Amino acid sequence: MSVIPRGEPLTEAWLREQVWPRFSRVRTEHRGIYLANHSLGRPPDRVAADVMHALNAWYRAMGEAWTEWQAARERFRALVAQLVGATRADCIIPKTSAGQGLRAVLNALEGGKRGKRGKPHVVASDGEFDSIDFILRVYREKGRIELRLTPWRDMSVGNADLVVLSSVMFRSGERVANLGKLIRAARASGALVLLDVYHHAGALPLDLAALEVDFAIGGSYKYLRGGPGACWLYVRPGLVETMRTLDTGWFAKHEPFGYERTDPPQFGAGGDAWLESTPPVQALAGLEMTLELGVDRLREYSLAQKQLLHDYLARQNVAAAGVGDDFGAFITVTHPQAEKLAQDLAAHGVVADARGEHLRLCPDILNSEAELAQGAAALGALLGG
Repeated sequence: MSVIPRGEPLTEAWLREQVWPRFSRVRTEHRGIYLANHSLGRPPDRVAADVMHALNAWYRAMGEAWTEWQAARERFRALVAQLVGATRADCIIPKTSAGQGLRAVLNALEGGKRGKRGKPHVVASDGEFDSIDFILRVYREKGRIELRLTPWRDMSVGNADLVVLSSVMFRSGERVANLGKLIRAARASGALVLLDVYHHAGALPLDLAALEVDFAIGGSYKYLRGGPGACWLYVRPGLVETMRTLDTGWFAKHEPFGYERTDPPQFGAGGDAWLESTPPVQALAGLEMTLELGVDRLREYSLAQKQLLHDYLARQNVAAAGVGDDFGAFITVTHPQAEKLAQDLAAHGVVADARGEHLRLCPDILNSEAELAQGAAALGALLGG
């Protein structure tokens, strides 16, 4: 891929020539109009090559393959750190899911400073994704935490030990407008802050160090095109060296391949003490491409595409929300039968999805303007526009 000049915006013509060839397989095998890029990103061709490379190392070198696999893990950590504004790569802890990252944090809390019966008091928004919400409710039911759920648009920190909040809401794509204020209020009260940035990282510029959050969770299968299992937990410097979690494993040891069983256990340095197991190898291509193109430019292009799709929908008399910088990467159409509407669209060759009453539509760099017009027309026809 040739490098687009610094400061120059992305264009469909340039993407068609320089980027689309990297996706020849998915563009050949999936012929529909794909507007669910917020749900599962389309994989670059190189993903298959990276997976095969890791398998070949296994076939060829057997136990020595760990050397290559660990190098891929460290590359993954470095790329994610660059993407999200972490000052150190070891602050990125590979996880197989964002929920696993949340559990690692919950299992590091040692009792509430203000919670009842010495249990950590967790405050979370009512807009968190189902896996995060479900984990928190299970921990509450098991008596591990006190939990208070609060409307995300009017969230109050109260007496929390841990605050859990998404930076972009998964149902509507709305950004939390007062995010910085909420983080400052939580920190001033002595609470730790965990952000879910799954709908933020790779789609919008992100600087976790500047936000001064304690933890963040995210992953690769949406905007970073890394497939399932390529997730991560961020633990800020200062905390990553001193806080310990029960979610630990072989790679958190001081010398993982030394096989010593010391008492007390000796942890690795810094963020290595939070490691658990081996990460997948398929996420590097998407991360590298995102950083090559630049999140700022990708965001600018996304804003233009959302506006285009919104305008095409308006011509079909379909009202949509989500344009502008107050939202993430997708737009929404509110409909009482949004799930059925997504199914009907799929029957017409347009892939979208629904969460509650929100039909979610997300164009990306592989969608042409013609596809946006066709997708809008299909939706308009279904709604009788």
